Amino acid sequence: MYRREIDPAEYADAIHEMLRRGIFLTSKAGDKVNTMVIGWGHIGRIWEKDVFVAYVRRNRYTHELLDANPEFTVNVPVHGFDPKAFAICGTKSGRDMDKIKEAGLTLAEPQAVSVPAIKEYPLTLECRVIYREEQDASKLPEEIIRKFYSVEKEDHISYYGEIKAAYILEEEKAEILQV
Repeated sequence: MYRREIDPAEYADAIHEMLRRGIFLTSKAGDKVNTMVIGWGHIGRIWEKDVFVAYVRRNRYTHELLDANPEFTVNVPVHGFDPKAFAICGTKSGRDMDKIKEAGLTLAEPQAVSVPAIKEYPLTLECRVIYREEQDASKLPEEIIRKFYSVEKEDHISYYGEIKAAYILEEEKAEILQV
């Protein structure tokens, strides 16, 4: 497996567009690896660092893993996505099952953090949390509370992950033609 390094800023628009459909946020603590589908996130620059901000509810298994190991990967499909994998990783809890195995996903060794990439979703951002902030949903407008917090009462935690490596996983290194 070859990693073609990328500038995350050059892929920011593509990542934001894919967030509308869902991308994966993968976490790891000890020997437990979990991934979940996220539809909220931001990629940008703050404190002179490239950063991905992920929002995770307190009751999620991913939150537990992130608190134990403040690193994560963002895994973005570039060639379509498997509805079965999205269904499993978007509706099941990693506390109850090995979602990676059930979804038929393949983990790839990370480059700069301890959390693996996902081969099938090859655009990868490896992130280390540099700031964490608990949201207070009571300060949000009522229409947002009704839409996003009426069923699940759990607020989100914002994880600001400094992007330590950014790449696209490829089967083999592409040959560069010399002219």
